[in-house]
Amino acid sequence: MPLDPQVKAMIEQMAKSGMPKLETLSPVEARRVTSEMFASMRGAPEPVANVEDRKIPGPAGELPVRIYTPSGSGPFPVLVFYHGGGWVIGDLESHDGACRSLTNGARCVTVAVDYRLAPEHKFPAAVEDCYAATQWVFENAASLNADARRLAVGGDSAGGNLAAVVSLLARDRKTPPITMQLLVYPATDGALDTYSHKTFLDYFLTHEAVVYFWNHYVRTDADKKHPHAAPTYADNLRVLAPALVITAEFDPLRDEGEAYGRKLREAGVPVTVTRYDGMIHGFFTMADILPAGKRAMAEACEALKRAFAA
Repeated sequence: MPLDPQVKAMIEQMAKSGMPKLETLSPVEARRVTSEMFASMRGAPEPVANVEDRKIPGPAGELPVRIYTPSGSGPFPVLVFYHGGGWVIGDLESHDGACRSLTNGARCVTVAVDYRLAPEHKFPAAVEDCYAATQWVFENAASLNADARRLAVGGDSAGGNLAAVVSLLARDRKTPPITMQLLVYPATDGALDTYSHKTFLDYFLTHEAVVYFWNHYVRTDADKKHPHAAPTYADNLRVLAPALVITAEFDPLRDEGEAYGRKLREAGVPVTVTRYDGMIHGFFTMADILPAGKRAMAEACEALKRAFAA
């Protein structure tokens, strides 16, 4: 399918704006530039019954989280959400809109985790933060008006990577029990040698930007094949929570996300893989301007509701 006309127009407009390529910026500058970009794309915040910023115990001190609660009496199922941004950029604000939509659409408490970013905090800092936050949610669910027996993990891009890795850790450490993995165009393989990496070089997320993110995240090339950095290299994918994998046609991460979905299926994990034709990396959090983003959000919410009901 050709590139979606709305996406094509958006990319052309960004090119005309003179926005620098992320890979040419320092991490601090990249965070500033992308924060401004995300803010320009956001519409009015979707109302949620309650939103609370809190700090919880983390492996290296206090860990900021944002807790979204839907209307109703509860206890609600709970989703622990890890934002995307190549482990280098992104924060609670960049994914506030997506978390609000997930909270309302899936009728769940959503706990967004503001994990430590690279390169100031390299692998496995983000993994340790996300796992610790998920375990904290499990142990403190009652205080969140949430049901610890219905706990899902999810994220987009680097956040999808972290959700997959937390699912592996939770299985291996036997806690917490995970109900579902929501993996939105997840980064799963540090080799960066798939067809989509070689073909979709400059569709919003560039191949050079992916290299930039990985090089800031890991300490050595060997880390790019560590299963807690690149879950496709896990020896055992059996007995993991059911997964929804969402990919975009014109995304360098497309093939590795779909390959991970196939590996999960081959290991006996119930998995749905949905490719959104004509779309680019990031479309899931662009629901305010892209109808396909709304459709993907609706699919994610329906999958979460089914998993929580089961």
